[in-house]
Amino acid sequence: MKVIKAQFFIVFLAIVFVSCGNTGEDKLKNKQGVDKNQEVKLTNVEVKIEGMTCEIGCARLIQSKLYKVEGINYASVSFEERRGEITFDANRITDADLKTLIEEIAGGDLYKVVGIEKVLEFERTDDKVSM
Repeated sequence: MKVIKAQFFIVFLAIVFVSCGNTGEDKLKNKQGVDKNQEVKLTNVEVKIEGMTCEIGCARLIQSKLYKVEGINYASVSFEERRGEITFDANRITDADLKTLIEEIAGGDLYKVVGIEKVLEFERTDDKVSM
């Protein structure tokens, strides 16, 4: 019985090591055409958004949808100011991508991006930030 347990344990460990060997970085690189080791080009933009009718249903919805997009590091949307502040990796996402992402939320009929203004751009490599 002890031999069977030992064999089972060895097989289990082998499966765990093999399955943990692929971290998904290759899949990410192939899917987005971006190497995770590539330097990050963070860009901060202000986006003017029309069509929001409330803080919780519109502004928070847009903000939460943006946070789910890989490559977006920060998103804050204000209903009162009719704008959003977004920080993203410009090597992964473009201004046109942001516009499309926002305008497609809620079926694409509610929100319209009327302007995107770059506020700040900086690069990060190996935990070093340069402006």
